[in-house]
Amino acid sequence: MRFEFGTATRIVFGPGTFGEAGKIAREFGDRAVVVTNLEPAAVGPLAERLRESGLHCSLFGVRGEPEIETVRRGVAQAKQENCGVVVSIGGGSALDAGKAIAAMLTNPGELLDYLEVVGCGKALTQPGAPFIAIPTTAGTGAEVTRNAVLASPEHKFKVSLRSQFLLAKVALVDPELTYDLPPAITASTGLDALTQVIEPYVCSRPNPMTDALCVEGIRRAARSLQTAFEQGRDPAARLDMSVASLFGGLALANAGLGAVHGFAAPIGGQFHAPHGAVCAALLPHVMEANVRALRQRQPAAEPLRRYDEVARLAIGSVTATAEAGIEWVLKLVTNLKIPGLGQYGLKREHTAELVGKAAQASSMKANPITLTPDELAWILERAL
Repeated sequence: MRFEFGTATRIVFGPGTFGEAGKIAREFGDRAVVVTNLEPAAVGPLAERLRESGLHCSLFGVRGEPEIETVRRGVAQAKQENCGVVVSIGGGSALDAGKAIAAMLTNPGELLDYLEVVGCGKALTQPGAPFIAIPTTAGTGAEVTRNAVLASPEHKFKVSLRSQFLLAKVALVDPELTYDLPPAITASTGLDALTQVIEPYVCSRPNPMTDALCVEGIRRAARSLQTAFEQGRDPAARLDMSVASLFGGLALANAGLGAVHGFAAPIGGQFHAPHGAVCAALLPHVMEANVRALRQRQPAAEPLRRYDEVARLAIGSVTATAEAGIEWVLKLVTNLKIPGLGQYGLKREHTAELVGKAAQASSMKANPITLTPDELAWILERAL
């Protein structure tokens, strides 16, 4: 057995830890660009803490999913303001944009030189500028991942910038920052978090460290996601979901994902669909397709046993089977009012193109079994 585990240099977790943001950032410099997808008023408390600690702040807004051009503009602003520290606050889009901006502040050439699929795919050669990640949602786990997902409208695809140099110097996770999330965002980001503790657990390259994180993450998300959706300021539920999101980020960065995220890349690049909502709509159908394919072609495979364990953890029954787990997820998706992908403009006529693109996505490589084009098409059609 051989595996590696890489993550942020430092993780600071807990209710109230947001108050330490200024002191933490000041350790890395005195001029920071704050990358955010929050409204200006919501960024005020962070800017105040940074300034109180002696930092000059330059705010850079991210609207929607970050694009290649977003990163270029962020780098230009940071250089113009002579900012040597990057602080991201917000959802996964802001955190991914911040990672990429920090990397391109110190690495030569163009962003496309380093992007997979649509670019040259070269490796970054220099550590990025010091990067501090402060999530305000509980879903992506982007504060501890080593990739930044960026949209390329020209290619109608989402692609990743990947490198150990993208890991944050500090991931500051305060569950209190999620208390006022609207129910719809709580639902979509929460199901993204659930996906990201299920997929690494059943994927083709798990390891004992990611297994431990996934088991605890599944347990916490299963008991608390619906409560967080219905009672947004429930401290225990919000803490559980922040833990599940963090653990999902740690797991996916060190194991792998699967067909849910394999589809999410081309769908997110081609349609205006939030990443979490896409994952939520796909999750039960990917689980069903994988379990059926495993039973038919690899009935003794380890991932099939793991799908049974997912069901046991989620339902709380030692006799639960993989099929019961699928039904539990379907019911949760319904209870959380997740729309089908058709709400974002997907139609059956898009199936062949999306199946072809998804089959080439990096996340698909870790799916527990290779799905046929017909099986992938079935997933999409069920998720509409």
